[in-house]
Amino acid sequence: MTAEEISTGTDQLMASMDEGVLTITLNRPEARNALTFELLDAFAEQLAYAESSSDVRCVVVTGGGKGFCAGGDVKAMAARNEGARTVTVDEAINRQRIYQRATSGRLYKMPKPTIASLPGAAAGAGLGIALACDLRIMSSKAILTSAFARIGFPGDYGGTLFLSQLVGTAKARELYFLSERVNADEALRLGLTNWVVEPEDLATKTDEIAKRLAKGPTVAFGYMKENFARALTSGDVHDCLDLEVSHHIHCAGTEDHKNAAKAFIEKREPEFKGR
Repeated sequence: MTAEEISTGTDQLMASMDEGVLTITLNRPEARNALTFELLDAFAEQLAYAESSSDVRCVVVTGGGKGFCAGGDVKAMAARNEGARTVTVDEAINRQRIYQRATSGRLYKMPKPTIASLPGAAAGAGLGIALACDLRIMSSKAILTSAFARIGFPGDYGGTLFLSQLVGTAKARELYFLSERVNADEALRLGLTNWVVEPEDLATKTDEIAKRLAKGPTVAFGYMKENFARALTSGDVHDCLDLEVSHHIHCAGTEDHKNAAKAFIEKREPEFKGR
């Protein structure tokens, strides 16, 4: 089946659908896919569509060219800082909160599997976006870096939270304070990526995992994500146990579970419909 191209309203972001997989490509290769307001608006719109559409069963975020995302456009920041301030500090804070919640926040909380496919560097906000996804697949040439300390920033797009969850607070602080570059093999060792493949195999591996997830039990995946989020943010074991029970019983009534139970007895592969 040929992927269906989706209009995003800008050439800075590309999107396509194929067998339940929505692939979103950050498309500013000449700037290592650095984020602009135009790109972020389109990105947020596609993620909102992904969350609400029953046709979308898995989301892949990747970068055009040789990079994933270099974070904010530092050159544009410098140019803006040289000119007159056009918004107040409070307005700037509110605007960035909206963008962060609509991108990293939505990727993290969306009740559908999300994958970051990294052909190259994920830096700064790009690192946060990659870590917000459920799974990561890295090219052997890709690297991860916070990079914030190099430009006098503390970090954004959820990187401090997601990195701390994945590697622990001490290692996360080291990677932020020193802005070290983590290559693909080290990322795999640290648990920052799930797979490392050769550059020419990245698209194939991403397609394999994404379509496998798109054919899976969508309702159960959504509950799994909520369970994991609660486990990471709540210190009360009973809260986590109670949430698991509620979700488990709800899934027992789904068509997917009933069909899968029948398939198990009949010794065949289940076919999930997402309901």
